[in-house]
Amino acid sequence: MAEKLCRVTIGGETREYRAGTTYREIAEEVQPRYEHQIVLVFEGEYHLQELAKTVQEDCELTFVTTADPIGHAAYKRSMCFLLVKAVHDVAGHDRIERVRIHFSLDKGYYCTVEGDVKLTEEFLDKVSKRMHELSDAKIPLKKRSVHTDDALELFHRHGMYDKERLFEYRRVSKVNIYSINEFEDYFYGYMVPDAGCLKYFSLHLYGGGFVIQMPAKERPEEVPDFCASPKLFRVLKESVQWGDCQEIDTVGALNDMITRGDMREVVLVQEAHQERQIGEIAKQISERGNIRFVLVAGPSSSGKTTFSHRLSIQLRVNGLKPHPIAVDNYFVDREHTPRDSEGNYDFECLEAIDIEKFNEDMQALLNGESVYLPVFDFKTGKRKYESRPKRLGENDILVIEGIHCLNPKLTEYMDDANKFKIYISALTQLNIDEHNRIPSTDGRLIRRLVRDARTRGASASKTISMWPSVRRGEERNIFPFQEEADVMFNSSLLYELAVLKQYVEPLLFGVDKDTEEYLEAKRLLKFFDYFVGIGSEYVPTNSLLREFIGGGCFRV
Repeated sequence: MAEKLCRVTIGGETREYRAGTTYREIAEEVQPRYEHQIVLVFEGEYHLQELAKTVQEDCELTFVTTADPIGHAAYKRSMCFLLVKAVHDVAGHDRIERVRIHFSLDKGYYCTVEGDVKLTEEFLDKVSKRMHELSDAKIPLKKRSVHTDDALELFHRHGMYDKERLFEYRRVSKVNIYSINEFEDYFYGYMVPDAGCLKYFSLHLYGGGFVIQMPAKERPEEVPDFCASPKLFRVLKESVQWGDCQEIDTVGALNDMITRGDMREVVLVQEAHQERQIGEIAKQISERGNIRFVLVAGPSSSGKTTFSHRLSIQLRVNGLKPHPIAVDNYFVDREHTPRDSEGNYDFECLEAIDIEKFNEDMQALLNGESVYLPVFDFKTGKRKYESRPKRLGENDILVIEGIHCLNPKLTEYMDDANKFKIYISALTQLNIDEHNRIPSTDGRLIRRLVRDARTRGASASKTISMWPSVRRGEERNIFPFQEEADVMFNSSLLYELAVLKQYVEPLLFGVDKDTEEYLEAKRLLKFFDYFVGIGSEYVPTNSLLREFIGGGCFRV
């Protein structure tokens, strides 16, 4: 019987391959055409596959490299697997209780090791050497599918109790298990084909643990120097410690709490924790005495508006009289707004703000003058002015919110002694399990999907399509200035994804399968399969979460 031949089209060129040829074999053949390492492949327009899969029918292939967002994510995910394997190899399985990959820091991940192991430069050097050995040997990252009951037994046998708890709530019948040699683990998402793809990384002792630094997707063969962000690290580590204290560090632990605990109390404790933090910030501001401008900045869907309202209430408790001001009201007239490389108005660049007028008004208020403040009319694209002037009294204080509030150029004419800068972000402290992170950007995207649908009638496709542009603006305008803050506030709540599940799933199911956004929608739907959902009835009306799901006591 003649072997079956399949017509495979790549970049407009068609070749024939025998059925059963792996995508990896084809990738090796065409790799010289690509600047960066091929790690995944699209079969057709939207069917993403790992390279171990085989050709069975005529198809069109589009290869994914480490410079593509999906390929870069696969690289980092696979690097985590290689890291955990190497730590076990160097220390010995019996001496390791657990390796935890906590959160993003700089261009890498902050990790800790628990057990009979002392983290030293010498230990990390051995781990790094072992990782390079496995990479040089091009050890395959093999995948096998096992029944969920067998996976639960495997996780228990290996002491992976976080994964055992996680899959007790999964309704799927099969689980994909990855292995490097004899070492087995579960990972959420696609992986590179072998350790030979994982060449670029560095390890750095930091903060009682260590950071695995990896390339950015823009330069996937270059490991940048590790640049510490001490203020961000402190709030991230405190958030992890809070999750540990509440015994809610993974999705499995949260599901346990939902099904076996008192979720009303869990919600109230999380909310009380945030209220205490906001109160402490207000106390710091009042104790300084000379603060007249509180500047609040953070990336999209951080809850800046609700935070500003709640902070204002706490400032009143401390004897101050706060007045909210949105920097967006100082947009230049629409026709003067700069445009981006695609010719669209760039509302997120600093030049879209009338900095001179903003500083002039703020200085006049500080000098005790009466000022007519602008209100930007987004329909006409022009500023208009309030009917009554504002004047600061002895205990008056301005709470100013905007994405550029931490950028020194925005307030360069204002005395630093009169400023108090706050960085707010939803820094997800909950992870799927000890080796599978939930990126903070996912948490914020989910929040935005729900809010945009509720307040703007925007479809999930629309929000997902805009998200890369939003992220680029944050990288350019917000994150470089986060360490300028006097304090950082984490607006993420340990329970929130279980609540958001009921709101976001119908939106994601509405994404058309024939669109570019479907792959992301499908990924998020799979992600929510891990969660036991809960209703919103326990969420207080002043919760930051209400900014997104609605029903709050503030006008947001």
